[in-house]
Amino acid sequence: MSRESEADEPGETATGASLPGTLPAELRAELIAFRRDLHMHPELGNQEFRTTAAIKARLERAGLVPRVLGIGTGLVCDIGTGTETGEWEGGREMLALRADIDALPIPDTKTDCAYRSTVPDRAHACGHDVHTTVVLGAGLVLAELHRRGRLPRPVRLIFQPAEEVLPGGAPDVIECGVLDGVRRIIGVHCDPKVDAGRIGLRAGAITSACDRLEVTLDGPGGHTARPHLTTDLVTAAAKVATEVPAVVARRVDARSGLAVTWGRLETGHACNVIPQHAELSGTVRCLDLESWRAAPDLVHGAIQEIAELYRAKPVVDYIRGVPPVVNDPAVTELLRDAMTARLGADAVEGTTQSLGGEDFSWYLEHVPGAMARLGVKAPGDRTSRDLHQGDFDADEDAITVGVELFTAAALLDAQA
Repeated sequence: MSRESEADEPGETATGASLPGTLPAELRAELIAFRRDLHMHPELGNQEFRTTAAIKARLERAGLVPRVLGIGTGLVCDIGTGTETGEWEGGREMLALRADIDALPIPDTKTDCAYRSTVPDRAHACGHDVHTTVVLGAGLVLAELHRRGRLPRPVRLIFQPAEEVLPGGAPDVIECGVLDGVRRIIGVHCDPKVDAGRIGLRAGAITSACDRLEVTLDGPGGHTARPHLTTDLVTAAAKVATEVPAVVARRVDARSGLAVTWGRLETGHACNVIPQHAELSGTVRCLDLESWRAAPDLVHGAIQEIAELYRAKPVVDYIRGVPPVVNDPAVTELLRDAMTARLGADAVEGTTQSLGGEDFSWYLEHVPGAMARLGVKAPGDRTSRDLHQGDFDADEDAITVGVELFTAAALLDAQA
């Protein structure tokens, strides 16, 4: 927060009367403008140079010392470490607030929006501009509280690149040491099915594991008049596509939700020629860590069996993506308590486990944490929108909710 603006005192607003750190109207307007600027200038994973520079400049205006990550984009910023240099100090038991900053390679299809993307075939269609703005805003409010001696424990802001690029940017960010001294970590993800002013919480797995699968099949090919003298590669590819998902599903507990789903199958060029090469691409998703760890061997085995039955030679490239996000129960309760303090218990709803993947899960392999679903649907809006679609947008009241959720969580965490 700029030096000339201060976080509201307790009781100055209708929400969060028992805690400082609510969002002043002046800063709220600035954050909305900041989010719209990001929305107009989306950048893909590991290319977020403008985004990184904008975040850095705003934090520096608040007297903070952000550090651009060694991987080139993304940054980290500590509040309340007691250092003037911005150097990280281990053992401070910080709470980390994480945002992802990249966009998607899809066109923005909104037709009546003054801040639609100005970059062809690029859009913030997953709400990362909102996530970024929420963490930035929370950082500015917490910095002001620290300046006034009201931040009891240091907080770290993590602005992470490349969430949309498997296996996500989180492993590279963790390699940069951002979890050194971190005790817990929290994040939010936009949910267009939840009203703004509400969050969805779930202890345990809230997202699923997601891996990528690339398969090639080869054989001698030949004339369609004599398929018995060839490897009928089209049939082999079709059988792999249809039978492998069924075989895999029968070799694990059905409750694991392990699913192989294909998105691409390419083979052949002529109607009377059996091709020599076929390619399939898809994803492997599952609900629990145990099945995720077993999935590569299961999938390899099933593909090998089916392909060999049709005399095709398979090569399988199983690309690890992300494990499930498994919310720590205690950190989930911290988010529940923070939201209750701000907007009341009715502002928290239960949520189901998604089959989508999120690389926030990598942080939880190292420290306890939790992710909340941040409602971004305008109350009363009956338009059906989803993530990763070109018409995605967010009710900007969600920015205030996210900021005040995080500031309350930081203050309550210090009491734990």
